[in-house]
Amino acid sequence: MGMSIPASVPVADEQLTSAPLVPWQLVVWDDPVNLMSYVARIFRTYFGYPEEKATLLMLAVHNEGHAVIATGPRETMEMHAQAMHGFGLWATVRKAPQ
Repeated sequence: MGMSIPASVPVADEQLTSAPLVPWQLVVWDDPVNLMSYVARIFRTYFGYPEEKATLLMLAVHNEGHAVIATGPRETMEMHAQAMHGFGLWATVRKAPQ
């Protein structure tokens, strides 16, 4: 027989008592395969970045080995990472530093 929790028993809700949500970052990594123009085009078309921002981000990926392309909720950044994988780019998600 099923048991029910009496109404008088408090149920803890950790989300209500936890610290504010920490933003997450989408990091795109340099790779030896994709052309720089292709990477910039993906940043323009997928994220809607203007050409100048897309180019600066692409150059950061190329020159520094990686760049933070977007910041936001974890689920959104994971969705973006999967999309980048679909375009053949190397991408990971990490917690933003506090």
